[in-house]
Amino acid sequence: MRIVQVQHMYQLTFMPRLFPVNCYLVEENDGFTLIDAGLPYSAKGIEQAAARMGKPIIRIVLTHAHEDHVGALDRLKTRHPDAQVFVSRRDARLLRGDVSLEAGEPDTPIRGSVPKGILTRPDVLLEDGDHVGSLLAISAPGHTPGSMAFLDTRTRALIAGDAFQVRGGVAVSGRLKPLFPFPALATWNKDRSLESAKKLVHLKPSLLAVGHGNMLQHPQTQLERAIKDMEQQYTAQ
Repeated sequence: MRIVQVQHMYQLTFMPRLFPVNCYLVEENDGFTLIDAGLPYSAKGIEQAAARMGKPIIRIVLTHAHEDHVGALDRLKTRHPDAQVFVSRRDARLLRGDVSLEAGEPDTPIRGSVPKGILTRPDVLLEDGDHVGSLLAISAPGHTPGSMAFLDTRTRALIAGDAFQVRGGVAVSGRLKPLFPFPALATWNKDRSLESAKKLVHLKPSLLAVGHGNMLQHPQTQLERAIKDMEQQYTAQ
């Protein structure tokens, strides 16, 4: 596991060279907010990292309910029963393994590794504009119907889940990058993904932190380029 710190945030990366899977510890006055729960074996590394920094994990926030983002959730909740679990209202259904669509959603199948057998149930169902400590919750559907991003209001760091990828090249979710195609292959709806990317880029984040790839400081130009690339793909079709 690799740990990289930028200001209030620690990026924990499992399998950094082969298939990087990131989760994040965001430091608050009362402890850590963990964003995403990685792979099933990630619990030990997450706990060791928090212990090394000397603060408890008091919240577990999920950007979306794919297996590589919720894998250690049950184990962490068992070990930290007082930690509140947050997920979007929409992706709470995915967390239960329910892949049915809601009325009004585009009729494209939900893709990716939807979890099976997760026992933990969320304590808080998030909506766009909610606050979790210093984090502003932002609805960003596309990769999954209920994907969310989180903006640290102190630093304007944006933790965007799989709304963007960095590994294999900066891209909007759904834009296939041959060097790392997995986020695109697991994306539910490209149109919604592009809409969400445009919404997020208007926040002008100081830093971009995603599920797969290194953190990017001052990412605005690269994000705008990724959105333009996605738009050009549509034009060419």
